[in-house]
Amino acid sequence: MAANNISGMHIYYYFVCHRKLWYYSNEIQFESENENVQLGKILDETSYKRKSKHIMIDNVINIDYISEHHILHEVKKSRKIEDAGIWQLKYYLYYLKQRGVEELSGRIDYPLLKQSVDVYLSAEDEELLEKYIDEIIRIINQPLPPKCDLKNICKSCAYYDFCCI
Repeated sequence: MAANNISGMHIYYYFVCHRKLWYYSNEIQFESENENVQLGKILDETSYKRKSKHIMIDNVINIDYISEHHILHEVKKSRKIEDAGIWQLKYYLYYLKQRGVEELSGRIDYPLLKQSVDVYLSAEDEELLEKYIDEIIRIINQPLPPKCDLKNICKSCAYYDFCCI
């Protein structure tokens, strides 16, 4: 996989679980049957109905919606793995900046919590993202998935039965 094909989900899964990243990237997917994923889809369908949602760019990144004042929005169900969502949104800002679109910021919206978090991209973030992208490509191109590393979030993962039992 090339760096220009890295999606927001690759970044998100990189922060959640390297094994899940490998499965997803190698087209081993269980999300459609998972209850948590289905709840997230319902939340997506019922939140922010007046917004033009799911803006696909280059068939690589999929922004939930863009509001006035150049703010990219990412909608999440909970703050459980907030860091992954923040880096996913920073990646969107980075991706667009690489294509000449600047003066953007981001916001993660948690409609169930009625909260949001503002996200900005710094020069240091850009350097880190370049390292993360290299690491993602390395993980994806391994012949086998990384070793299972049980975490608190594993039991709610769509891959749990396949991966950890």
